[in-house]
Formats: sequence, structure tokens, C-alpha cells
Amino acid sequence: MKDKNYDVNKFDSFFLRFIGTPQSGYIRIKEKGISKADFLYKITQAKAKVVNVTLIPGETTYIFLEQLAKKLNLDVKKLREEFKLQSPIQEGAFVPDTYNVFKNISEKRIIKSLLIRSSNRMKQISLKIFNSYDEKKWFKYVATASVIQKESANNKEMPIVSSVIYNRLKKGMKLQMDGTLNYGKYSHVKVTSKRIRTDKSGFNTYKIKGVPKIPVCNVSINAIKAAIYPAKTNYLYFMKNKQGVHDFSRNYSTHLRYINATK
Repeated sequence: MKDKNYDVNKFDSFFLRFIGTPQSGYIRIKEKGISKADFLYKITQAKAKVVNVTLIPGETTYIFLEQLAKKLNLDVKKLREEFKLQSPIQEGAFVPDTYNVFKNISEKRIIKSLLIRSSNRMKQISLKIFNSYDEKKWFKYVATASVIQKESANNKEMPIVSSVIYNRLKKGMKLQMDGTLNYGKYSHVKVTSKRIRTDKSGFNTYKIKGVPKIPVCNVSINAIKAAIYPAKTNYLYFMKNKQGVHDFSRNYSTHLRYINATK
């Protein structure tokens, strides 16, 4: 506080030792013109309000920031501006989790806090797997993981879906996966044949070759591990069945049979 030109001195530090320790977080003091003693008392006794914010695996940053703005009464436009300024990548920078955040926090600080926590988590996982952290290499895996996240019915399927992606890439096949079109504001929008024909973004794997350069969504650690450690299969296709999980196949004729079984 002294570094920011507030009127504090050594006596104030002794005073604080007797009344308590300043609380972390953000507190709102409504009174104006209070004495220094009252101010010091309030910062040791007031409790910052904490709110739980959950980012689910597979959610896009566009939708998450809308949810964040609503829950914390923040300006979504400012949140998007701050994310654009602070994030190392346009999508996939957050690690899905339930975060404890302080109410009354600013747009700039909440973005900074979530990015730091997410970055630290990603670095920890990378160090365990690779003994190093290369941001560019890491986000290539995140991009693949985001397709896995969007396409998999559960965690168990992730390494198998991952194998399909790599198998198709090896053969020079387009991925042709609907989940890649659930990017940004389209996160929960049903993919139609019209979308497939008209979408000209870099996420449309019916038109582009390879994995989108930018992740489609924010991904779980399970999805990232699946991208790094795909299952060993010869599958090239998969189709969601009536039970809500996928049937995998090597041959297109078998794939067609699975498609007809869902009709």
C-alpha cells in the first residue's frame, strides 16, 4: 500500500498484528471518508464473497464468457476484449474445471486469473509427460484434443476416436467430423448439411484437410492425453448408435450398415 502512496506507516503494521490479517480477495467498503483505523479493521474482518464458476469440457470460450458475465454480473464485451489481449491462443486456453472466484472482480483480473491457473495446469501435465513445456507443440495437441472432445461420447472412447483421426490423416483423408463445426457461438447448434456446405471457416473439416489449426473448444486433460496416446486401431469411421455411444469400423460398407441401423 505504501508503494502506491497510501498513508500507512510502521505503526499501522503493528496495529494490524493485534486486530488480524488482511483478507485476500475483493471487498466492497460502502462508507466514504472512514478513518484509517476503521479501514484497517474492515480489511481484516470483511469476508470476500466467493462464487463457483464451472467450465465444462467441450465448451467454447465464446459461450463460457457469456456464462461468466451472467454469473458475475460482468460486461461480456470487456471479457472478450480482455481474453483477446491476454490469451496466447484464440480458443482452448482454459482448462475445464470448477473455479472459485471472488465476486466484484474485474473483467481484466478474472481473465488473468483463469488463464494463469489454466496455464499452470497445462504446464504441470506437459512436464509429467514430456519433461518440458513447448507452448506451440502443446496447443497442437490441444487442437487435436478438441476434436476428440467434441466427437467422443465418453472418456473411454477418446483414445479410439483419437486413433480414427490419426488413421484418416495418415491416409490423406479429410476428417469430415461434425463436431468441428460446433465452434464459438455454434457450440450447441445442430450441424446441418447446409452448414457443412456453406461454412467457410477453418473449422470445417469437410472442406479443409487435417486438424483445425485452432482448437474447437476448451478440452479436458483426458482428451489431451488421448491426443498424445491414441489407441492402436485400424478404424476409419464411427457412428453414434441408439445407445448414445459409437460403433467403430474399418470399412465404409460396415459404416453404412451402422448408419442404417440408426434410422
